[in-house]
Amino acid sequence: MAFEKEARGAMLKEFREFAMRGNVLDLAFGVIIGAAFTSIVNSLVNDIIMPPIGFITGGLDFSSFFVVIKRAHEGDVYNSLKAAKDAGAVTINYGVFVNAVINFLIVAFVLFMVVKQINRFKRKEEAGEVAPPPPSRSEVLLAEIRDELKKAR
Repeated sequence: MAFEKEARGAMLKEFREFAMRGNVLDLAFGVIIGAAFTSIVNSLVNDIIMPPIGFITGGLDFSSFFVVIKRAHEGDVYNSLKAAKDAGAVTINYGVFVNAVINFLIVAFVLFMVVKQINRFKRKEEAGEVAPPPPSRSEVLLAEIRDELKKAR
C-alpha cells in the first residue's frame, strides 16, 4: 500500500516536471494560438475571400455542393445541403472539402510568409554578428610586451 502511494507520488512528480518543461508549455501556447488563428482564417475565407469568388462565378458557393448517396425517402429532391441533412439523407459534401482545402492553402501561405520574415530577421542578426577584425600589428606588439613584463616579475 505504501509502495503504491510512493510510486504514484513519484509518477505525479515526474509528470509535473515533464509538463512544466519549456517545450511542452510552448507547444500548449502554440495550440491555443493555432486554434484562435484557425477561426481568423475561417472568417477570412468565408467572409472575405469566398464572397468575391462567388460574385465572380455568378453566385457559386462551394459549401453548398454535395452529392446524395442515399435519399431519406424515395423520390426526395434536395435543393440545399441543409435540406438534405435535415431530411436525413446520406451525402458527400465535396464543396465543404473544397472550402477546407482553400482554408489550408491560405494558412500554409500565411505561415510561409511568417517563417520567411522570421528567417529574414535572423539573417540580419547573423549579418550583424560579424567577427571582429584581427588585432593590428601595434596591438599584437603591445600584447607581447605586456606578456613579457608579466613574466619578468
